[in-house]
Amino acid sequence: MVNPGFLVVFCLSFLVFTEATKTIDSHLSSADLERLSGVFDDALASSDIQSIYYGAMHIKDLQKKHSVLCPKVTQLHKESKLNDFEKNFYLVNIYKKLACPNPISESIQSAISLKKEFSNSQEMFFNYQSTRALGFQIVDEIKTALAKNLQTIVRKDDSFASLGYAFHVAAELGATGAPIADWIEGAFAQADEIGGKMLQFEGGLSVTALVLNGAFKLTKALKKPAPITEEQTYKFVTYLLSRRSVQIPKGAHVLIESLALISADKTVSPICVQIVGNGQIQPDSPLVHVKIVDLLGKPLSPHVSSVSATVTAKQSSTPLVTKQALISKSSDKTVFELNLSSAKPVRGLYDVQIFADQYTQTLGIKILGKVKVKGLEIGVGESDSTSALKKQTVEYPNKLSEELNADAQQKVILRVTLADEATGQPMTVHQAFIRLQHKETSEEIIFVAEQDTSKAYKFDMDVGARSADFGHNSGLYSMDLIVGDASLSNSFKWYVADIQLKFSSQPKVANKTPIRSSRPEIVHQFREPEKRPARFVSDLFTGLCIVPLLVLFVLWSKLKVNLSDFPFSLSALGFHLGFGAILSLFCLFFWKLNMFDTIRYLLPLALATFFFGNRLLRSIAARKSS
Repeated sequence: MVNPGFLVVFCLSFLVFTEATKTIDSHLSSADLERLSGVFDDALASSDIQSIYYGAMHIKDLQKKHSVLCPKVTQLHKESKLNDFEKNFYLVNIYKKLACPNPISESIQSAISLKKEFSNSQEMFFNYQSTRALGFQIVDEIKTALAKNLQTIVRKDDSFASLGYAFHVAAELGATGAPIADWIEGAFAQADEIGGKMLQFEGGLSVTALVLNGAFKLTKALKKPAPITEEQTYKFVTYLLSRRSVQIPKGAHVLIESLALISADKTVSPICVQIVGNGQIQPDSPLVHVKIVDLLGKPLSPHVSSVSATVTAKQSSTPLVTKQALISKSSDKTVFELNLSSAKPVRGLYDVQIFADQYTQTLGIKILGKVKVKGLEIGVGESDSTSALKKQTVEYPNKLSEELNADAQQKVILRVTLADEATGQPMTVHQAFIRLQHKETSEEIIFVAEQDTSKAYKFDMDVGARSADFGHNSGLYSMDLIVGDASLSNSFKWYVADIQLKFSSQPKVANKTPIRSSRPEIVHQFREPEKRPARFVSDLFTGLCIVPLLVLFVLWSKLKVNLSDFPFSLSALGFHLGFGAILSLFCLFFWKLNMFDTIRYLLPLALATFFFGNRLLRSIAARKSS
């Protein structure tokens, strides 16, 4: 019976997502498919029969290789540690794909049977598929028995793997397998959500694809609606596409199979709408290319009838164009072009909302800009002078004709204004550097040009104060202005001028490398012991410890120790001697023995004392009871 609560949730989600965009901005590209094809090619050289099977399913003209692969697969089948029903399935299907001349052995064919009670859905699935691959007909009586057996299995084992195989078998059984479809709802209700954007089943890609593929095949066989909603489909597809880098043949196979099955169901499958390229649009030709394909990168069927776009500036939310039609490119029917030349877009970030029939997708683009140098002034003057410096103007991209000179008492000033070529307004860039490079040694130092209140970039260097930065290395330097920004299409490096720098002092360079003598060997040293107290203090403490023993002997002499009741037996003598030996050992430990020697002597004494003590107590208890 269907849970009423689930119906409420399903209806609400249906109402919310009926108008869903059903679009995604990613798909299996041609590069992804080519890489996965390489995974299948490599699988044929594997020594694993499972990998060869999944590789063979995706390689064309494989019959040419049967002379090599057929004997290899036969040998791998014998050596495989897989279950018999699983490796039989791989062998039979590989033989069929390769058109191997040698027939399947009678022992393997007899092991493939559907006339038995199966304990799990996995064995039933592999035996069913192997039977079909061998060309055997499966009568309705067997299908009915398998359907009943399958219901018993899923009642006992409703794990994701068990349900996934059960869905696949039920899809093959047709109407007789319809009761298994009742488990689809509960299975997808237990899917794990990742970050609110992805759905998967515990067990990773293989288990997720197993349940998804089986559920889609079963609902299609029963002519029922898709087993999941549009929202769930979007999240499962997002998870599947995140695993496109899979390197295992089985994973590559189930990934492609899952995306193909979902793409075939137009009621829930999302389509891919994405910007071609990196989304950076050149200002000279502001053309935006949009690609519209299915999850495998194939053209949609049927094709979208109309595609339009609304472009809005992110910062100001001002629309640049509204519902402007995109033109299909004749060379590639999956690519549509949006020309923004008439809108004259300025540099910045934009949101592009694509409308393709009932589909809607919002993408981001960046319109690049061009920077131009409005004016650059450079000059040298006294560092402590407040008077105006004599500056010279340099036009981009020319170099200052004369050589500048500056000593330790002077400073170098450079001021440049950068403007947006489209608007003529001063602009701020991410990177504005001044590079000074020594002509002879090629050593360089880079300074950051700071923007002032007038939005001009200024470089002010006190030669004497910066002497250490240059290593006091006087000489002729080239001066470059470096301008860069992620939103610029014409970032540049400009060779502005040559300048002769003279510092106050030069570092002394030794002619010879000093000879290093060997250092003394490092020897581990233990921590020195703590300083002990004076001898008088230690003797006094020892005496105080002995006082209780002396008191004991004095009391014994006063009370007159009674030895008449002492049992002169082996156990009594052994116990008292052992106890006395232990006390003596403690005295020796205090005097000269270390802990390890003391423990070595203590163990046999303790065992002997325990044995005699136990015998003594037992004899005393027996005497009292008698």
